[in-house]
Amino acid sequence: MSTALRRYTVATAAYPVATPRHWADVQATLTQWVAEAAAQGARLLVFPEYASMSLAALLGEPLRSDLHGQLDALQRYRDDYLALHCELAQRHAVHLLAGSFPWRLDDGRYCNRAWFCYPDGRTAYQDKQIMTRFEREVWHIDRGEPLRVFDTELGCIGVAICYDSEFPLLVRQQVEQGAELLLVPSCTDAAAGYHRVRVAAAARALESQCYVLLSPLVGTLDWSPAVDVNVGAAGVYGPPDRGFPDDGIVAAGTLDQPGWVYATVDLERVRQVRADGQVLNHRHWPEQGI
Repeated sequence: MSTALRRYTVATAAYPVATPRHWADVQATLTQWVAEAAAQGARLLVFPEYASMSLAALLGEPLRSDLHGQLDALQRYRDDYLALHCELAQRHAVHLLAGSFPWRLDDGRYCNRAWFCYPDGRTAYQDKQIMTRFEREVWHIDRGEPLRVFDTELGCIGVAICYDSEFPLLVRQQVEQGAELLLVPSCTDAAAGYHRVRVAAAARALESQCYVLLSPLVGTLDWSPAVDVNVGAAGVYGPPDRGFPDDGIVAAGTLDQPGWVYATVDLERVRQVRADGQVLNHRHWPEQGI
């Protein structure tokens, strides 16, 4: 696919959970974060998995501590939540992955949906494919629609929501559809969980010879049964090969420190390393016989 822009700045968030008192607090926080990244020249912004769950603070007791009751109650905010991200993407002329939302489907099931907002007002979404034990056994979040990729002026982009990034064949489907850059929004409640996703992000960058942006939820919310403890560090990864850092770490934040991590991505480097790298993981994938 021919794109208008091959080299640009990205921003991936270590985004903190919070206890907003009013919808206006949510608006103000997101507006400030997006404005900050846009002011640094970022063209692509990534927010983490379940960043929307701070909205449960607006429900009041007892719903905000009711793991299952809040799923239905949160739907009252979902259209405004999407509209806010869409408006910010348009205002700042950026592409933006909103923090994922437990989205109610027409059949009454809930999926984990991340909306992708274009600067021209269009939206698309990616649903999580494989649920963690907490999601499936306790929370009853279900699988949504299949994998897809987003064709943009910034290249072809795939999204692997947290646990999905730990399954190479899922990401390979997106790479085979043309993905040059992968977004991994995450929410993990222990250091081991964060490191599983971080290692997976680096592995997907290696084997697909592409960029991977990791955006974690961070901080604690004692009142929340869904996102009470959140551990992670934002980062940008690439293949340890020509044109990339030897360790594959393009940029890395500090563990549990809220803020943006910025990096410059150059999709020509992806094309070059896939064509003439020290190794050719992307090209040689079919030789595994799977």
